[in-house]
Amino acid sequence: MSENVGAEKIRIVKIHDGTVIDHIRAGKALEVLKILGITGRNGNIVTLAMNISSSKIEKKDIVKVEHRFLEDQEVARIALVAPEATINLIKDSKLIKKTRVELPETITDIFECPNQRCVTNKEREPIHSKYEVVSQTPIQLKCLYCWTLVEEQDIISQFTT
Repeated sequence: MSENVGAEKIRIVKIHDGTVIDHIRAGKALEVLKILGITGRNGNIVTLAMNISSSKIEKKDIVKVEHRFLEDQEVARIALVAPEATINLIKDSKLIKKTRVELPETITDIFECPNQRCVTNKEREPIHSKYEVVSQTPIQLKCLYCWTLVEEQDIISQFTT
């Protein structure tokens, strides 16, 4: 796959087995890597392209991770910072599955409510956190138990601390 940048072309190498996360909002690829816990020290080959031109959106980021296939929970987390992203699973250099991440209307048990007084943070209460999506751009969630508004940066910090 090549992308036009001015008069030059950028060549992004295909992977043999693994996951390609495409159509990430420009500038958000590093946050996707943080959410997935990818540091570069685990041995997987990671290709990262940021702020490249796109025919669908003005600019986008792409992350390719060899020999790694994402779990459903990881895809749900990606939707929180890159709701337009697509997940492409590659096996033997062929696309075997392409899905678009979706930010559902409600999100359950992905992260803790930042309000320490929320009932979902009480040890004696068997209640899982549950959020309503208030805004997709920028991402903003509302806890359905204590009504705390959670911003995108609060979400990212929970996955990266």
